[in-house]
Amino acid sequence: METTLRGVGVSHGVAIGEVRHMGTAVLEPPAKQIPADEAEREQGRARQAVEAVAADLIARGNLAGGEAQAVLEAQALMAQDPELMADVDRRIAVGSTAERAVYDAFAAYRALLAGAGEYLAGRVADLDDVRNRIVARLLGVPMPGVPDSDEPYVLIARDLAPADTALLDPTLVLGFVTEEGGPTSHSAILARALGVPAVVALPGAGELVEGTVIAVDGSTGEIFVEPSAEKRAEMERAAAERKAALAASSGPGATSDGHKVPLLANVGGPGDVAAAVGAGAEGVGLFRTEFLFLDDSKKAPSVEKQVEAYRTVLAAFPEGRVVVRVLDAGADKPLEFLTPADEPNPALGVRGLRTLLDHPDVLRTQLAALATAAEGLPVYLEVMAPMVADRTDAKAFADACREAGLRAKFGAMVEIPSAALRARSILQEVEFLSLGTNDLAQYTFAADRQVGAVSRLQDPWQPALLDLVALSAEAAKAEGKSCGVCGEAASDPLLACVLTGLGVTSLSMGAASIPYVRATLSKHTLAQCERAAAAARAADTAEDARAAAQAVLSGE
Repeated sequence: METTLRGVGVSHGVAIGEVRHMGTAVLEPPAKQIPADEAEREQGRARQAVEAVAADLIARGNLAGGEAQAVLEAQALMAQDPELMADVDRRIAVGSTAERAVYDAFAAYRALLAGAGEYLAGRVADLDDVRNRIVARLLGVPMPGVPDSDEPYVLIARDLAPADTALLDPTLVLGFVTEEGGPTSHSAILARALGVPAVVALPGAGELVEGTVIAVDGSTGEIFVEPSAEKRAEMERAAAERKAALAASSGPGATSDGHKVPLLANVGGPGDVAAAVGAGAEGVGLFRTEFLFLDDSKKAPSVEKQVEAYRTVLAAFPEGRVVVRVLDAGADKPLEFLTPADEPNPALGVRGLRTLLDHPDVLRTQLAALATAAEGLPVYLEVMAPMVADRTDAKAFADACREAGLRAKFGAMVEIPSAALRARSILQEVEFLSLGTNDLAQYTFAADRQVGAVSRLQDPWQPALLDLVALSAEAAKAEGKSCGVCGEAASDPLLACVLTGLGVTSLSMGAASIPYVRATLSKHTLAQCERAAAAARAADTAEDARAAAQAVLSGE
């Protein structure tokens, strides 16, 4: 009998197939004592396992490229954390086996993260995955992970670690469903990059019986268990119509009456360029340069390495616009040489521009590298600062850009409510705004973007978030300047229309979402988008806002 479940749709498309569950987690190793004369051998085993797992994560990252590579390299650093390894050595020295010492050391660190506020708690799933991989290697059992199957299937998991999501084979994994996660979690972002339909934050997903046929709608978040023939035909027909519409859509982003809305790509480095160009991106709306710095958390990359990476991306978009975000370190992207190790709440501490202003040499070097990389290229370079709180921040960044001799537009990211509320003041110092809706939602609702339990408040359809977008766009229009969106909100085709109606001047997203957004925008006039935006803002809940906008755009 057909039943319907609902989670959070995070990656467009429809998947129909049999359920396969993620490999089970490693069992807890027995707590047995070893003789003192075996401690050194066990410590060596632990170090070898850690290094092997770190190398495997880095190798997976090299295969995946782009954002996935940076995420996996960050996991490798987590595996090699010197404090964790020191704790492992201490536990072995007092009689633990290597596998038990690893298990217990990670458990202690896990408890610290879980209790350090929701932002750091979001890293627990990644930590668990690293622990499981190390313990599995020490026990000599298969790694937990994606199941082996010769037939395509829908993957079900409590959560997906980046190491698994990054290397999913889209020809076998039709889609995936997780119990945890949120719309801006690592798994969701990587699913969109892969173009795999995905639903997260579905309570009870793990109870779906192996082999059961389900239909997944990655746009609505609906899961149909044992769908009827009629429902399957309906979903397959809708998917075919969507695919045809995508194929027919090309060229610059615009509404049906010709209002231009440039569609740009979010990239993490040179590895993401091919997909962006292939999707018809008109440029880059967010170049996340921190992934360069995550290669080695102990020191900044050389000027030469930075120039090479920046120039590769800039050269791919001749006559196009490339917006570079300077290093956004701190919170869930700590760097040993840069960020404090003892902040009680890193998400609300020294991160983003605050970190760079505390280390002006790092900012100066990066700006100089960008200036060198852009020399002789016919690209429209724009550089923006993360986590700008007020006009003082904006002025400090603009002054640093000028001092570095950077010939580019200088901008500010709106990720903090204060920046949206005082956008017109900030625009006295910079030439454009870019809304990072992921963090803006996080700080507006005090809801960690990595925690599935608060995913309702991370929904970019929340009317309060739309109000802040509108304030920023109105301020930019009043100053004759631009205001784009580079957060994951831009990847929702329906919401893209609403953002356009709010006055946003460009939209930047993962490359896989560009065709969907282009096709949907082209069906509606600017006036329709404006009416949809007004209807969404008049609602009281995210669900009602989406429904109201949908009603306007569908002519109901």
